[in-house]
Amino acid sequence: MTSLEELIADSWFPFAGDMTVKPLDAKVIPEPHRHGVTPETCRACQRSDETYVWTDENWRLTGVQPTELPGIVILETREHHDSFIDLPPNLLTQLGPLIARIETALLRLGDIARVHVNRWGDGGAHFHVWFMARPLGMLQLRGSMLPLWLDFLPTVEPRESRTALSRIAAIMAEQGGSAHI
Repeated sequence: MTSLEELIADSWFPFAGDMTVKPLDAKVIPEPHRHGVTPETCRACQRSDETYVWTDENWRLTGVQPTELPGIVILETREHHDSFIDLPPNLLTQLGPLIARIETALLRLGDIARVHVNRWGDGGAHFHVWFMARPLGMLQLRGSMLPLWLDFLPTVEPRESRTALSRIAAIMAEQGGSAHI
């Protein structure tokens, strides 16, 4: 286990100085509902394809804007599913190759060292996977600390991020689906 002192000493940890770890709160049971639990209350289910970067018959890819990275996109299922255990077999079969396609699209932007793929289960109740492009040479942004750094990085110029999303959409559409930007 890493000590707090070791964590603070690592260059990829975004904080310095005296820190203390908060005590854990008491458990909350039952847990409060997440937003968008039903298709009728789900924001993703209400969006039209034109608000996405890329879509196909089963999946939709949205861009995060404003953004602090050259590319952050979120893959969502078209139909309302909550988690991996809710995905039908055909979507589970499509997911691996689709992850590789999205990673390739982000890497093809240029000057991208790695693509971080993240799935957190505590946000919206519509299945989604995050993709974050780590810029080449920005070693402090390596690993699991990248999302923490986002709060402290400068915002990419809107025109530049829209151009990146357009390129991602076009690259995705090369192998099927529709680009919307």
